[in-house]
Amino acid sequence: MIKRCKLPHEIPSWVKQGARHFITINCHERGKHMLTDPAVAEMLIKGAIKYEQLGYWFVYLLVIMPDHIHAIFTFNLDCGIRKAVSSWKGYQAKICGIRWQSDFFEHRLRNDDEYAEKAHYVRMNPVRKGLVATSEQWPYVIDRVLRQGESSLSNRSDEDRAHR
Repeated sequence: MIKRCKLPHEIPSWVKQGARHFITINCHERGKHMLTDPAVAEMLIKGAIKYEQLGYWFVYLLVIMPDHIHAIFTFNLDCGIRKAVSSWKGYQAKICGIRWQSDFFEHRLRNDDEYAEKAHYVRMNPVRKGLVATSEQWPYVIDRVLRQGESSLSNRSDEDRAHR
């Protein structure tokens, strides 16, 4: 078995607050559809929004796939990326029973072109995997750029439905 290297997630001192980061978080067991159970996906979206309200991050884009999550966040660097992601994963493990891989992938997006490229990649992931014909059909999304802040599953109130 190949042993995976742990990647450092410390923030260099020259990275400023407001930097955007591409994140991938994987389930421990790949190939299952654990995250796209509607109740689980709703809890993941609500949890991401809750952590935003707590000041850990701002969600630009989050797409929940069957066995992994792609996201573009701006982190509160005073809290730290590792602490924010690890804390959220632990919270989700407890309330949803998800077993995550021990780490996550993170890449700082250095400019608007890189952001646009990664955002397109994230949005198109369900299409590339043959789960839907268009990215707009995928329900497990927070997309604050293309969809004016909507999250598919967290919009359960009558007021929120009126904006659809």
